[in-house]
Amino acid sequence: MGLCVLLVLLFICHSHSLHRLQRSHDGVPTDSASCVSRTNQDFTNSHNFSVDIRMPGVVPAGSDTYLCMSFPVPTNRDAFIVDFIPHASMDTVHHMLLFGCQNPVSTSSYWDCGSVQGTCKDGASIMYAWARNAPPTKLPKDVGFKVGRSSGMSHLVLQIHYGDVSAFRDHHRDCSGVSLRMTTKPQPFIAGIYLLMSVTTVILPGKRVTNADVACDYTSYPIYPFAFRTHTHKLGQVVSGYRIRDGKWTLIGRQSPQLPQAFYPANRDVSVKYGDSVAARCVFTGEGRTSKTYIGGTSDDEMCNFYIMYYMDSKHAVPYMNCNEPGSEQLFDQIPAEASVPIPISPDHSNMMHMGHSTERQDDRAMLKKNKDQDQDQDQDQDQDQDSHLEQVSSWPQSSLQLGQVSGLALDSDSNLVIFHRGDHTWGANSFSSQAQYQQRSLGPIQQSTILVVDPSEGGILKASGRNMFYLPHGITTDNDNNYWVTDVALHQVLKVSSDGRDRTLLALGEEFTPGSDSRHFCQPTDVAVDPHSGNIFVSDGYCNARILKFSADGTYLSEWGAGTSDRRRRAPFRVPHSLVFLADRQEVCVADRENGRIQCFIAATGEFVKEIKKDEFGGEVFAITYSPAGDGVIFAVNGESLFSSAPLRGFVIDYTTKEIIDTFQPEQKDFKMPHDIVETRDGSVFVGDAGSKRVFKFTTEKFHRSVKKAGIQVQQIEAMETIVQTRLREPQQNVSRSAVVHHKQSESSPQPRVQLKSEEEEKKKKSEAQPIKGQGVLPAVITTLLLVPLLLVISVGLFICWRKNNRCEVKSDPGSVGGILGKIRGKAVGGLNLGNFFASRQGYSRQGFDQLSTEGSDQERMEDSSDSENEEYSALPPPKSSS
Repeated sequence: MGLCVLLVLLFICHSHSLHRLQRSHDGVPTDSASCVSRTNQDFTNSHNFSVDIRMPGVVPAGSDTYLCMSFPVPTNRDAFIVDFIPHASMDTVHHMLLFGCQNPVSTSSYWDCGSVQGTCKDGASIMYAWARNAPPTKLPKDVGFKVGRSSGMSHLVLQIHYGDVSAFRDHHRDCSGVSLRMTTKPQPFIAGIYLLMSVTTVILPGKRVTNADVACDYTSYPIYPFAFRTHTHKLGQVVSGYRIRDGKWTLIGRQSPQLPQAFYPANRDVSVKYGDSVAARCVFTGEGRTSKTYIGGTSDDEMCNFYIMYYMDSKHAVPYMNCNEPGSEQLFDQIPAEASVPIPISPDHSNMMHMGHSTERQDDRAMLKKNKDQDQDQDQDQDQDQDSHLEQVSSWPQSSLQLGQVSGLALDSDSNLVIFHRGDHTWGANSFSSQAQYQQRSLGPIQQSTILVVDPSEGGILKASGRNMFYLPHGITTDNDNNYWVTDVALHQVLKVSSDGRDRTLLALGEEFTPGSDSRHFCQPTDVAVDPHSGNIFVSDGYCNARILKFSADGTYLSEWGAGTSDRRRRAPFRVPHSLVFLADRQEVCVADRENGRIQCFIAATGEFVKEIKKDEFGGEVFAITYSPAGDGVIFAVNGESLFSSAPLRGFVIDYTTKEIIDTFQPEQKDFKMPHDIVETRDGSVFVGDAGSKRVFKFTTEKFHRSVKKAGIQVQQIEAMETIVQTRLREPQQNVSRSAVVHHKQSESSPQPRVQLKSEEEEKKKKSEAQPIKGQGVLPAVITTLLLVPLLLVISVGLFICWRKNNRCEVKSDPGSVGGILGKIRGKAVGGLNLGNFFASRQGYSRQGFDQLSTEGSDQERMEDSSDSENEEYSALPPPKSSS
């Protein structure tokens, strides 16, 4: 019997060793030394040292637990934090917050800071936030967070929010924390955090869009934002932050809160000075909820946070500021349209956010995947392309729309599809004279409803208007008031038409049926683009003119210009500027120069030429374009038939920055005949209006499931897919994965900040450091085999002895004991900063229910994602001599 007990003990020890080995292999600290907070001196530079702040081997008592520990600043001089390096995995930790304060609420090794105690007895300044496996944060040169003697912060307090306690089923003790690189050398600029946070938002159940707005006047010395971070729970779709100066909104940063919640590089051209305002908007959806959702710290609550990491002159440093005042409706009426447009997450990216891999292992995998041979990389790229490819929705619309020649498409403020068509009129060879005079006035205006508002999901008609108004419709767009701006090539006019169904013309530019080339006449104008900020309109004119005209919102002529070129020796004029789009995030206007087969972009304010995109794949003609600020900008385009090329008619997805074609798409059943306009809706669908076939085609991203095999999920393929997404997120010229790009123009969204790549030496260093990891997959297998051989021998001997003793003992192995341990994937995580005192001080709020309220929230879900393994680097520029 004693031998059987011994065997069981040996088996338990063996299982524990395997589990310990597995946790070590996953990058989770297993030795007690990892749980010690310490200071490490840099012997190469007497000014520099590092501080490791680690939880002292804790086990949360339950789910949704907040634990804190403090560490004294290890110098009696002023010191400056210049880097933050997290040591945590979303498997265990939802988020970490690092505060600076004079007096922590406890001197214990750690304490429950989700209770009444909180973090600091005095004011606490947030210096760092980590969640969703965000990468390390590296501050710009000459910038640091000031702590120590004269800062009023003698202690650093680490707060960790633990999620689902099932992550501790293996009874391990957590040593998560953060390492700080510090220096006593004075820094010219001091870093700080400005937190904009909504506290009053209520999200109604089933409501598609709810905006949480925050705005405050800025009344301190100038600050220079260099990084930003967003946070919501699972209902958040996009968070945007702005500086407002003299009525003009300038973007600081914009991001999906469902992506890794790192500090991303901010718009470096923005400073904030006395008299400015700072504002933020969070966009939520209540779809899928059956009750109201409030601001709070549980999985059923929401949060709306926009963090600005800034630097300012050391003489005037303020380490922490916050804003929680809802802005006025009048103020937010002027917010750029991009702020209300969700940033979609590609299906693959979203799936991988649920896998729960540790940061360290994902970094290793990303490095290893970079070293794959070229053929495999190409195969992966092809897979990625497949995964993001636009495919036709053949069942749309569910019933016939009975359209004429479809000339224009647009979106209204509810992201419904607006179709402009010609009813029973057609543009034929006899429609115009050689002087561009319309020859078929005797037919009268089109009696059918030429403007249809259509449900983009099913294709049902929601509203119809535009009867007895138009002769040959062409382009259409909408403004902030949902009015229609249309062109009619027969009338030679640009018309502003109400959308209330009354068929009212609110403004007419040009003289009816009179072609011309001056500031009061057009000649077959083709399209209109509207600046949502100023209300200015831009007109492409047209079939018999070669120019773009700019007017104020009330129709006052402002300017005009012709084609641009980067080669001053050859300047090809427009040949039918056919389609216009306004790039709100760039303040540019782009035109599809149809017969030249090119796209040209100009600065909206001056008409100055910016760039040209011309591809052989266009086949010599580009009929229509639209734009998404996804990543570094994405242009959707369709081409047309050309006498000089046999290129197929199809749609294109083009990276604005690199000018490269990312994807192409076309109908599966019936081919395009004359694709005439293109638009993309908030649900990620792309619509193409075809004048030749008199129909509208709908395209969406086709979702492939390559990772599902007969035996389950193939980890290698998942990791390869994950690495592709991570790499695409890192690429300096293509900042979103291709699936995110195609999926992403759910409407306009601001450019995702680009992570600057490290220097070549640093890249080589990281690769060389990553090389030994390749052997790590072999070492555990060898060790395991060596451990198993003697164990199997002992078990065999024991079984033989037991059998010889008439089966008096029986060895029963738990079939899940090894597999269960090796196969564990711990999941859910949650997050929080105690804001009970803060909310209790707010008018209309009681403390009850907010004792564990967090600036980070408590999602109770594994919506975390791994992120880029490299440090985020920012280049701090000296404060500008004049305000930006």
